Amino acid sequence: MADAAAARGQVGGWEIQLDFRDAGKGAWAELTGTAACAPQGDPTRRVAVVLDQRVLVSAEVDASTPCGSGNTSGRARITGTFTGDEARELALLIRAGALPVPVEVIEQRTVGPTLGQEAIEASARAAVVGVLATALFVVAAYRLVGFMAALALGAYGLISYAALLALGATLTLPGLAGFVLAIGMAIDANVLVFERAREEYATGRPTARTALRTGFARAWSAIADANVTTLLAAGLLFFLAAGPVRGFGVTLTVGVVVSMFTALVLARALTEGTLGLRGLARRPAWTGLAHTGWVRRTLARREPDIMGHRRRWLAISALAIAVAVTGIAVRGLNLGVEFTGGRLVTYSTSAPLRPEAARAAVADAGLPRAVVNAQGPTGVSVRAGSFDDATEARVRQELAEAGGGDVRRDRDDRIGPSLGEELRRKAVVALVVALGAQLAYLAVRFHWRWGLATVAAMGHDVLLLLGLFAWLGRPVDGVFLAALLTVIGYSVNDSVVVFDRVRELTRAGRRSRAREPFATLANRACLQTVPRTVSTGLGAVFVLVALVALGGESLFDFALALLVGVGVGTYSSVFVATPLAVELER
Repeated sequence: MADAAAARGQVGGWEIQLDFRDAGKGAWAELTGTAACAPQGDPTRRVAVVLDQRVLVSAEVDASTPCGSGNTSGRARITGTFTGDEARELALLIRAGALPVPVEVIEQRTVGPTLGQEAIEASARAAVVGVLATALFVVAAYRLVGFMAALALGAYGLISYAALLALGATLTLPGLAGFVLAIGMAIDANVLVFERAREEYATGRPTARTALRTGFARAWSAIADANVTTLLAAGLLFFLAAGPVRGFGVTLTVGVVVSMFTALVLARALTEGTLGLRGLARRPAWTGLAHTGWVRRTLARREPDIMGHRRRWLAISALAIAVAVTGIAVRGLNLGVEFTGGRLVTYSTSAPLRPEAARAAVADAGLPRAVVNAQGPTGVSVRAGSFDDATEARVRQELAEAGGGDVRRDRDDRIGPSLGEELRRKAVVALVVALGAQLAYLAVRFHWRWGLATVAAMGHDVLLLLGLFAWLGRPVDGVFLAALLTVIGYSVNDSVVVFDRVRELTRAGRRSRAREPFATLANRACLQTVPRTVSTGLGAVFVLVALVALGGESLFDFALALLVGVGVGTYSSVFVATPLAVELER
């Protein structure tokens, strides 16, 4: 066969046009000549295209084909009810099947993980310590209901891990970032409910159990809006992006769905069942709902007018953005090897060398951000940005001194970026579409001005994080990309919670016909949601501090970016998004 191509049919629709050459012409004439002798409708009059023992398409020979001689033109058409995509895919398969391409194994290697076993174990220890610290904090802050929420959080981890195993998902670093973000959202949902229940219990009317039910009812809209905006972004990242960004979307989607179940179903069943016990009616302080936190008491006593100084906060944020942009322009972004490509050198050692020792040796040679992989028991590959021959010689020397014995350079290749142009383009398109979808959703659920303020605050957080890494000279690589996606999700989620309270206060003012200025309502909403923001932020900080302290160098930049992102996201929801919404309302 010479070619197969999809084309428009003579009477509309799509068809596949086939061209034969040399011996193919005669074989096609013989095949169609035999089939044309059968009556129309007879199965033996059909000709099938088969690839790897699978029938791609089966069609009946046209009535105009002469019996015996068949189609001798060397051309044929396959007609039917094809769409354009179906016709193009079928033509591609026919062309591929027409090419006899033998496959020969030239080289086979076993490549070790990028992070290394010690780094993985250190990260696991850090995650366990961080989650335990978060659980202890939730119990200390919310007592009995906090203990029930901690149990639900443990169930969340088990269910999410089981779901990822069932899907066959590979846990990459961006995937781990999505998992961490979903943990934060699971904690946040419970904190929202408990803070609303405390507000209700403070009125003096309900019991602890009734207050908790009211807390679930009133926190539902904020939880739903925050999770829907996150699911919109995660779904679009999965369908439109590729590579590690798509992995982030997969784990984030699984995590959000499971977190909603554990927070709204499992945690509710545990807490309501526990608060129904008789003995707790005489000990309301044990429940955790009769207690008022230090942050809430301080704000109630001082009642700061945050929105009265909104232009000052916006000016401070504008100055911070200017400093960040200056860092990006002057210092530039230190793009990692995933974006720029570089040099890949493969070594063989006479003695087995542990991956962790190899990574330390490469770092000592002047390549602290190189990607080092073990290749079998006596092989090491080093991938980094363009480095000179003198540095390469130092790498060999350090590997030898680290216990590798005689070190021989086997291969030395120039490589392109692993996050190529297409992957980067798809990631940018997915992010833009995701932000547009979130803005549209927020405009429907709240107001377009509030949605615009939310997206602007998110942009503020992203620029500050980029500027900080530019000034510090830290690498912007796949690790940073994972952290950046997490910061975006956290920032939007934080702002949604504040604007949900603004919406509630605005509706209450309309029902009571109280004509309070929008700035006053927005200020009250910020003061009422700050206790939740502090509790949620501290819950995330415990995990991230553990990663910084115990996760090792491999995860330092990841944890640092998330720590900065949590802090900046908490600030921007109160001091950027809300003041900007007040100015836009004016």
